[in-house]
Amino acid sequence: MDDEPIELPIDGVLDLHTFQPREIKDLVPDYLAECQRRGILRVRIIHGKGIGNLRRTVHSLLAKHPEVVEFTLDHPQFGGWGATLVRLKAKTPPAG
Repeated sequence: MDDEPIELPIDGVLDLHTFQPREIKDLVPDYLAECQRRGILRVRIIHGKGIGNLRRTVHSLLAKHPEVVEFTLDHPQFGGWGATLVRLKAKTPPAG
């Protein structure tokens, strides 16, 4: 088992197919934070269709995330319930 960190492209699309379920609870918030830091405020999380466990986990994380404005399942033409679209708050620059 390799515990080396994986370099992910931060491009607003997170495909969870290559990750273990136990990694998701840290991965999703970390990815969203990095997207937000880079000004990427619309993110697509691909969780697949399956039996819905991963989707429910992702939606639970998003519902509790203070920087998430809204999230919805993708348009049926672009993955439907196999992907979730997320809108993040814009980061306000520090006052000074």
